[in-house]
Amino acid sequence: MVQMKVKEGSCPSLLVEGYSSDGAGVARLNGQVVFVTGGIRGETCKVRLDKVGRSAIWGHMEEVECPSDQRLESDCPYYQQCGGCRFRHMTYAEELEAKRSRVEESIRRIGGLSVPVSEILGAECPQRYRNKAQFPVSKGPKVGFYRARTHQVIDVDDCLLQSESAARLRTAARDWMKDCHISAYDEKSGTGLVRHVYVRTNRNGESLFCLLVNGKGVPHEAELVEYLRKAESGLVGVVLGVNEKKNNVILGDAYRTLWGQDFLMDTLCGLSFRLSVPSFYQINPDQTEILYRKAAEFAQLSGGETVLDLYCGIGTIGLTMAGQAGTVIGAEVVPQAIEDAKENAKRNGILNARFFCGDAGEAARKLAAEGVRPDVICVDPPRKGLAPDVVETVASMAPKRIVYVSCDPATLARDLGRFAALGYETEKAVAVDLFPRTAHIETVCALSKP
Repeated sequence: MVQMKVKEGSCPSLLVEGYSSDGAGVARLNGQVVFVTGGIRGETCKVRLDKVGRSAIWGHMEEVECPSDQRLESDCPYYQQCGGCRFRHMTYAEELEAKRSRVEESIRRIGGLSVPVSEILGAECPQRYRNKAQFPVSKGPKVGFYRARTHQVIDVDDCLLQSESAARLRTAARDWMKDCHISAYDEKSGTGLVRHVYVRTNRNGESLFCLLVNGKGVPHEAELVEYLRKAESGLVGVVLGVNEKKNNVILGDAYRTLWGQDFLMDTLCGLSFRLSVPSFYQINPDQTEILYRKAAEFAQLSGGETVLDLYCGIGTIGLTMAGQAGTVIGAEVVPQAIEDAKENAKRNGILNARFFCGDAGEAARKLAAEGVRPDVICVDPPRKGLAPDVVETVASMAPKRIVYVSCDPATLARDLGRFAALGYETEKAVAVDLFPRTAHIETVCALSKP
């Protein structure tokens, strides 16, 4: 039987069978995989084919012919334009199952391991959970989010994932730019001033604002402070961040306080943390507490263990485990984060934790050379996962247990396979949804050596 050539722009009727790693539906046409933006598992849809590649086809749902009972009308007016959310067209229960199965499938397919993801811990409320907002700015001025797979800024008045405080401060900054004729940064030419609007909030309703600019300052700084303070009563500080490099990096190399303080205090797992603009801090505090409690459960601490916390950031995971451990040692490559971790330990009266600066591989090798033999090693790497030498060094320290916290199922699965080759078995894996309505998912795994 001769197959018809697949043409871009055509609109075949397809059955959506599952989901891709970025939340798109997955269907098949003439044996090729079709990624369907807006599709839901079990639906038959007319799919507009946007791009036909050699190994896959990309399209979007044009018309639902046989809808799923999990389909919802999106509650966000920007959903079809903005690239942030991926699941607003379906129930939260269906989103959670899509994410759970994605982690399990990644571990099986990439890691070569048969490890069931026994559960996914969803958020009680999947709205307005983010404690940090980063709005790109472009000519207009437009202050909002990038259109999916582009650097075209969509101007938004609100976002259902962000706090209402962030929305008010974002609008105030845009109004200031308009009224004071402040230019927006242009990525192509490298000219213009304002690059990003950044807002960090805490559980007490306080906010810290930072304006990221292509320069050492901006005109009408006093007016900016006035606009922001008038818009948000919980504002505690206004900071100017300097980024004069021609790149896509958001944060700056230097900061100057225009008004108030340059930090925000927040509580997590009963501990108090000081957050500066560049500090890494999980963006969903309620779900982070669930994630850290699960990590502590997997660590099986009884009070006397030595815990090594690699990629420790400002010390959050290690410090939340310190009360159940004998000693906590944290390592992180960012010097400011280590200083914050030391201050956080001091602020919370934690005396059995120490921190030092170094990348994960270097830190593990240094401790091994000192004869430190941790009972538990906890790793929480960035999206790229662990370098091969870090996996080897961690395994060479022979901890009783390894707790792996991951923000990317693919690199997690790869690393679990590498640990398996070195004798460490993945006992269990649980997904935790820190990022409802987006394609991201966190996983915590318990590994041990039989």
